[in-house]
Amino acid sequence: MTETTPIQIVTLTINPAVDISTSVTKMRPFVKMRCAEAHRDPGGGGINVARVLKRLGTEATAIYPAGGATGQTLAALVEREAVRSIVIPTSNDTREDITVFDETTREQFRLVFPGAVLSEFEWQQCLDAIARISWQATFVIASGSLPPGAPDDFYGRVVRASKGAARVIVDTTGAALKPALEAGVYLIKPNLREFQDLAGISSADEPSLIAAGRRLFDRYRIEIIALSMGSEGALLLTRDMTLRASGLPIQPVSVSGAGDSFLGAMVSSLVHDDNLERAFRYGVAGGSAALLSPGTGLCLGADVHRLASSVNVTTIARGSHA
Repeated sequence: MTETTPIQIVTLTINPAVDISTSVTKMRPFVKMRCAEAHRDPGGGGINVARVLKRLGTEATAIYPAGGATGQTLAALVEREAVRSIVIPTSNDTREDITVFDETTREQFRLVFPGAVLSEFEWQQCLDAIARISWQATFVIASGSLPPGAPDDFYGRVVRASKGAARVIVDTTGAALKPALEAGVYLIKPNLREFQDLAGISSADEPSLIAAGRRLFDRYRIEIIALSMGSEGALLLTRDMTLRASGLPIQPVSVSGAGDSFLGAMVSSLVHDDNLERAFRYGVAGGSAALLSPGTGLCLGADVHRLASSVNVTTIARGSHA
C-alpha cells in the first residue's frame, strides 16, 4: 500500500490467527481420527470483515500484528485474498485455531488457542498505525478478542486513536468492550449471549431486549446496536428507531465467521448507500450466507446478494427514544 492509496475503511485485528479447518467421519475420544485435507484461512475479526468487504467490492485496509512462520503464512493468506494490509511485526508466533466438522453428526468443533503475547511496543505500534491513517477513513472497525499483553482498555484507546474517523465500530465482548463504549462508538454488533452479558439480563423476549438496548443508549455513547440472534433473526436499534429482521431457513454447514460476515456486509452497504434498513438487510444476508460456506470460508458475495432480497425487515418503532 502506498501513501497515496485512498483509504475508506480500516480494520484492526489485534489477535489474529491462521484458521485451520478439516473434517472427520466421526469424533471419537482416545482414538486416532483420520482427517480430510486441511484448509487454511486468514482469521481474526477485523481480517474476516476485510475479507467480506473485498468480496462485496469494497476495499479495506487491514492492520494486524504477525510473527514467526505462522505470521508469514497469515500475511500470505491475506495477500491471496487481495486485501490491503499494514502488518506490525511481532517477536512471538501468531496463533493457529482449528475447526473440525463431524460428518456423521454434522456438528462443528472449534478449538481456539490463546493469542501470541504482545509487548507494549507492539500493541502501541498498532494504535500508531490507526492514528496515522484513520483521519482519511470513513469507518474504523476494530474486532476480535484481546491477546495476552494488551491492556484491558485497548479498544478504548483505539477509539481515541481513531478520532479522525467519522465512524468507529468495535466488535468485541466483556471487559474489553466497555472502555470503547465509554469513549464513544458508532456501532456494536453483539450476538444474543454477548448482548445479554453486556446488558446484564437473562431474558430473550423482544420487549426485554429492546428495553435493555434503551438502557445501554442511556449509559454509553453508542449510535447503533445490531443484535444478531441466529435463526431468530436480528434487531437493529438506534435512539429513535427499532427494526426487526426475520431469520432465514438455512441448514448451517458452518457457524464460523457468521458475525464477521454480518458486519462486513452491513458496512459494505453503508459505504455505498447510507440507508440503515438496507444495510441491516444486507447484514442479515451476510450472516446467513456464511452458514453455507464450510470451515472458516465466510460468506460469498453472490450468496449475500441473492439472500438479501429474502430478508424481511419490519419497523417496530420510530420516534425519539422509541
